[in-house]
Amino acid sequence: MSDVQTWIKETVSNTPVVLFMKGTAQFPQCGFSGRAIQILKSCGVENIATVNVLEDPEVRQGIKDYSNWPTIPQLYVKGEFIGGSDIMNEMFESGELKALLNG
Repeated sequence: MSDVQTWIKETVSNTPVVLFMKGTAQFPQCGFSGRAIQILKSCGVENIATVNVLEDPEVRQGIKDYSNWPTIPQLYVKGEFIGGSDIMNEMFESGELKALLNG
């Protein structure tokens, strides 16, 4: 396992809610990342750990390899890969995401 893969695994394992995104929570760099932050805030998540994949090409590719998921953003809750903004949106609308985050 590469250093980046090890770092990603430790990050998602040791942090309850992690969003790998383009930009930051304060300044998202794409609409999908912005929507993901809005969804998490609407669910009442206050401590959102974010990783700006635009700062490091190795992390940007590494997270895609780690999850076997081709797009960013990617949400992890308690070490488990949840999905991107489309899946987050579906889970938010059904109430499933809020239950997962608060459970």
